Amino acid sequence: MGLRILCKSHFVKYNILSCIVCPVFFLSCNSNKPIVDANFTDSLLTHYALPASFKAAETDITFWKNGINPASTGLVNESKYATALVARFHRSGDIRDVLSADSMLNLVNAAYNEKEASPNISLAAYSVLQHRFPAADNYLEKAHKAGLKKYESLTASFDVDFEIGRYTNAAIYIKQLQPYKDYGYYFRKSKLDHLNGNMDSSIKAMLKAAALAESSVYLKTVALSNAADLYIHNNELEKANDLYMRCIRMNAADFHSITGLGWIALVHDKNDSLARQLFEFVHSQNKLPDPLFKLYQMAQQKKDRALEFRYANDFASQATDALYGNMYNKYLIEIYTGILNEPAKAEIIAAAELNNRSTPQTNAWYAWALFKNNKKEDAYQVYERAVSGKPLEGLELYWMGKMMQGLGRGYNAQQFFKAAWKNRYDLSPAMTTDLANILESF
Repeated sequence: MGLRILCKSHFVKYNILSCIVCPVFFLSCNSNKPIVDANFTDSLLTHYALPASFKAAETDITFWKNGINPASTGLVNESKYATALVARFHRSGDIRDVLSADSMLNLVNAAYNEKEASPNISLAAYSVLQHRFPAADNYLEKAHKAGLKKYESLTASFDVDFEIGRYTNAAIYIKQLQPYKDYGYYFRKSKLDHLNGNMDSSIKAMLKAAALAESSVYLKTVALSNAADLYIHNNELEKANDLYMRCIRMNAADFHSITGLGWIALVHDKNDSLARQLFEFVHSQNKLPDPLFKLYQMAQQKKDRALEFRYANDFASQATDALYGNMYNKYLIEIYTGILNEPAKAEIIAAAELNNRSTPQTNAWYAWALFKNNKKEDAYQVYERAVSGKPLEGLELYWMGKMMQGLGRGYNAQQFFKAAWKNRYDLSPAMTTDLANILESF
């Protein structure tokens, strides 16, 4: 559903022998009653105004910036300024704020000869945010050498190891965090439960995190909107809708939740007009390319090939800007192996992502890109070595099914397609339609 600083990776572990579904049944049982309340969204868009907290945050940025002495790099004002910039990024989507914060803390790090833990731990978090995972690992190591408190060490280590794919280590950190039973523990436990396919436990943990957010509206809405994402993944769209609305009532500028409502309007209600309205509103308020990807999917549902091509091009043009680094590789691979039909570009991007982090998911991206670029033997070798039997998301399950189908391995393809159907609301509309047709033909 887009980027969230605390939770960006949602995986499902599947048992290939137990995935028994009937697409016709599911399609026929989808309620025709719209879930998204058009009156609520109309009121939101008509009466939208920037929350007062935005102005207060700008004042905060100015205060800490003015406290910096250009002639002598300090620690407190510079760190507070960097934190305020990243907070603004989460509101505005301007990646330059993250880059500025990164630069500021690198200056601090240099001034203190990398002997202070706090700038390194922040730089590790900012690197994760930018999908610069080797850099995050490097900063974390420096922070450990400088000296970290136990809780800070465990949470940061989990965040970096989970993203890189060191899942065994991540599970160990969760066990060591259990005695704290706080927001950070339950949030991270939810991610690990999701990876292991324990969806009910994952949702329960995320809701527990939200309950422990106390007075922080930001932390509460991050947890609740991530729980809503999990509900979508679990095909419980009404529950997802309720949580997104709850988040928006707490923060009218929760663009992640507004996008979530648009997604439900698109994939369940089949209301591409309302979805487009919501996605375009987010695009007008936020500088990240995410809404363009959603608009490409909207055009796909609308079956407007020219509009789909236009939004895909617009997204690719923005997402490939060097400012974003590897942040949008997964989405670019989808577009380059799909509507834009440039599989060679997809292969280059997927190979670059493997240098960034080698996980079952990123190897599945690489295998798919190789397959689409007519390197079928290489694709299957990657699959056998690093993907087979590993945790995958709905998109990767669908891609591996298509690849197996293309390689003439019909039984394997069928099992992947059945598993992907369980996460059909994570897929682009054309994929869902294709998946339903494939499963119906079995």
